[in-house]
Amino acid sequence: MSPVNAVVTWAGDEDAAVVEVSATGAAAEAVHAAVPELLIARVASRLAAQDPSVWGAELVDAVRDRLGWTDLHEASGDLVDRLTDLRRELRAEGLDRVVLAGMGGSSLAAEVITGSRGAPLTVLDSTAPAQVERALEGDLARTVLVVASRSGTTVETDAHRRAFVAAFRAAGLEPARHVVVVTKPGSPLEELARAEGYRAVFPADPRMSGRFSALSAYGLVPSALAGVDVRRVLDEAAEVAPFFAEDSEANPALVLATALAATRPLRDTVLLADAGSGLYHFGDWAEQLLAESLGKGGRGLLPVVVDDDAPELATPGARTLPVLLCPLVHDDAAAEVEEIADATAPTDHVAVSGEFTGDTDTTSDERALATEVTVAGSLGGMLLLWQHAVAIAGHLLGVNPFDQPDVEATKAATREFLGGMPSLEPPAFEDSGVEVRAPRALLRGVGTVADAVATLLNRIDPDDGYLAVLAYLDREGRAPELLRGVRDGLARRTGRPVTFGWGPRYLHSTGQLHKGGPPHGVFLMITGGPSPHVAVPGHDFDFAELVAAQADADARVLGGLGRPVLRLHVDTPDALAWLTGSLARRSTS
Repeated sequence: MSPVNAVVTWAGDEDAAVVEVSATGAAAEAVHAAVPELLIARVASRLAAQDPSVWGAELVDAVRDRLGWTDLHEASGDLVDRLTDLRRELRAEGLDRVVLAGMGGSSLAAEVITGSRGAPLTVLDSTAPAQVERALEGDLARTVLVVASRSGTTVETDAHRRAFVAAFRAAGLEPARHVVVVTKPGSPLEELARAEGYRAVFPADPRMSGRFSALSAYGLVPSALAGVDVRRVLDEAAEVAPFFAEDSEANPALVLATALAATRPLRDTVLLADAGSGLYHFGDWAEQLLAESLGKGGRGLLPVVVDDDAPELATPGARTLPVLLCPLVHDDAAAEVEEIADATAPTDHVAVSGEFTGDTDTTSDERALATEVTVAGSLGGMLLLWQHAVAIAGHLLGVNPFDQPDVEATKAATREFLGGMPSLEPPAFEDSGVEVRAPRALLRGVGTVADAVATLLNRIDPDDGYLAVLAYLDREGRAPELLRGVRDGLARRTGRPVTFGWGPRYLHSTGQLHKGGPPHGVFLMITGGPSPHVAVPGHDFDFAELVAAQADADARVLGGLGRPVLRLHVDTPDALAWLTGSLARRSTS
């Protein structure tokens, strides 16, 4: 086996580290090349000090009010006692079922925190009518609804709030007693909550983007009400925060940032695979953080959440960076690495680098050597680590990591469709219960689903392209089971990265990258019906019409940007099952 350059670094005591990051191969080379420049520029300490000039003079005004997340491990401590008291009150009144209505950064972190700690939380981040209906059918007398939105005007979250308030009233319950709000101070939602007398209102620090708000009220309020000891999560973040503020080659955030964004040529596809980290759906949270922070101005990293047996991990492409999310245990392989301590670093925060040499008989060692990056840590430590690393990656890529300039396009188009704009093109044809829609040029001479899919896949650039599968279906029903394996199958079939997103959830995550990132994606959209009628009180549309408008809107925006979009609509589970089989088969024409 040829020598492999490696870097290993950690925060905390070596024998009981709180966060560990390792990089090998091209990722390690990127660390060695780029970290010294970041040290000279004092990027880590300036970020921790909330210096907006880190991303260049032209972005100072845009970034100035987006850095409040860097000290949340301290600032959010004031929430803990209030949350403890509120949870005690709710439990005393029999309110022990927590439902979170929120999209993107307003829900993903809470899902990770509660899932990792084993606390029950119903996350409602879909407009699929069956999923909304299921949440409404829970025991409303025991339910507290947490409505989380910076503005409160997010169409999905507002629709969820309206539906629950109506359901509480229909059940003879006083809605105000059952609703807790997390929002930006002075937002329309805060004004509404005060006027309606909702149970509690938590004004969240507005100085951050949603995806950087994991340790704010957005992540902590629903988690605490569900039973998580959120003070422990904050303590875990506080334990590592001083290390991330150091201008030191031993800073794990600098190592992760440069491994992600400084490879030359850039490895712009990041495979996120969980290898027993113990952190629930952490890859989904990291996917949003990477995609929405870095995918803009034609630049960005494509995050692909995969299982640890995904085909891309077996044979990663030259521009693919595998990242394993690992359990926090002592890495025996690191013992084979020569330790080189940074004299400016504390003795319990040591960077190690050198070469792994020689053959090994163990599968774990072989896998560690083949993997470019491994990351492990406590829950609070990992949340803060990735936020620091991605913010610094924005500096390296020359983008503002705190805005999302292309997300509004689909929101605006959705409003137009709900306002009466006709739907997009009618079905070109139907095959085995699947309606096929696409621009005429894409379907010229095509008459079967298999051929339509093959035509779309042929549009993938063999060097730079990727396929995004976008499913506007109930992600808690039969669809996940029926779609299991589709992503891996298409990855094997195409030899290119394949992402999978549930609509409309992905609109608040990878949707920014689809529109603002490198223009190399092709899009396979799967929609479903018929759907139960679930009203959106106060509006002349229901949830079925809302989710259809969202799918239409995103297809129109993507198409307007020249992205190929194929839409497949299924009305029955049998048709969906047939479709999943067809996606794995190559066209015979």
